Amino acid sequence: MRLHHRYACPLLGSALALAIATPASAAFVEDSKAGIDLRNFYMNRDFRSGTGQAKAEEWAQGFMLKMESGYTEGPLGLGLDAIGLLGVKLDSSPDRTGTQILQVDRETGRAQDDYGSAGLTAKARLSATTLHVGTLQPLLPVVLRNDSRLLPQTFRGAWLQSKEIDGLTLDAGKLDRVNQRNSSDNEEMTVFNGGKRNIVFGSASSSDQFLFAGGRYAWSPELSTSYYYGGLEDIYKEHNLGLVHVLPLGEGRSFKTDLRYVHQGDDGGSNVDVDAFGLLFSYKHAQHTFSASYQRLDGDTGFAYLSGADNSLVHLSQINDFGNQDERSWQLRYDLDFAGFGIPGLSLMTRYLSGDNVDRGAGLGEGKTWERNTDIAYVIQNGPLKNFGIKLRNATTRSNFGSDLDENRLILSYSLALW
Repeated sequence: MRLHHRYACPLLGSALALAIATPASAAFVEDSKAGIDLRNFYMNRDFRSGTGQAKAEEWAQGFMLKMESGYTEGPLGLGLDAIGLLGVKLDSSPDRTGTQILQVDRETGRAQDDYGSAGLTAKARLSATTLHVGTLQPLLPVVLRNDSRLLPQTFRGAWLQSKEIDGLTLDAGKLDRVNQRNSSDNEEMTVFNGGKRNIVFGSASSSDQFLFAGGRYAWSPELSTSYYYGGLEDIYKEHNLGLVHVLPLGEGRSFKTDLRYVHQGDDGGSNVDVDAFGLLFSYKHAQHTFSASYQRLDGDTGFAYLSGADNSLVHLSQINDFGNQDERSWQLRYDLDFAGFGIPGLSLMTRYLSGDNVDRGAGLGEGKTWERNTDIAYVIQNGPLKNFGIKLRNATTRSNFGSDLDENRLILSYSLALW
């Protein structure tokens, strides 16, 4: 188990010093909370290929312990959060690894019996401005931590957030390490370059500095806009703009517009150059939601983002993100909330995505991909098993330049508050 402590130590010492004082420690203790999330994860990925590895299939149990203190009293409040992550192998073999729900030994190629990490986050609050230093899980347009496997991805760094002005949220920070979802090591950050992104790196393909800054402003309950900058030092930089508008149409009905534009360029150590445009329309009627979207990329490369993380593309799905060079893609989606039929906690999502116009290289023709996803989920609403959830995820994708895959995931989850 590795402890993320480099940034936390100075602020941690101050927080603990104040926490033992009275009455400053009252809110620090009284507002604290702790819980454990249990996640049982089975994944089967069929590569639909007659050569190489036929499938990836593994089963594991995850434990996520999270503790959050309150803030000490006074104008400057100090606090401390902690997280502990543990993944335990239930089933795997060398010919079935690669699901990314377990850590694989670099020498033997076998999934390790268990893996984990621990992290501390020191925090300070002044008025409506907070500073977090240590282990972070950012959910911002330019850096989105990934939580789609057994354990979540975490980062190390500092994050300042201000909400001093009503409706305005400002963020700024720096990250220097990442702990991937199937790893126990803090490593430098790299850029994902799968598919036909055609990104070329210079002398270095990793960096220990990712800077981000920006904000979101809610002009009204129905309209919000955002701008964020993100940059991986010496590799790429990004300007990310977004607009979300929800138009009420009467009882149980609304129409949502989600517009996204991203410009990315190189930062001296790559050839990253792309403009990404996404437009998503959603119509909600009672328990039904119908969505349609379009995404377009133009430039010398595909979309760049931190390896292992999620990204802000409209067509980020279970397997693909349709972020290849010059790709054009569209999506049709349907969501159903069964609460309207008297079964709260039960939901269904199904969608189809199709992409084409991918630059495969000279003389290779146009690249095409499609993907189909279906999710069925149920969370028990009351009784002894309240908060117990079950989710079945199915995906199929076919491509003339990538792997053909059939995939199933079964996820059992339970959240328990300790105090």
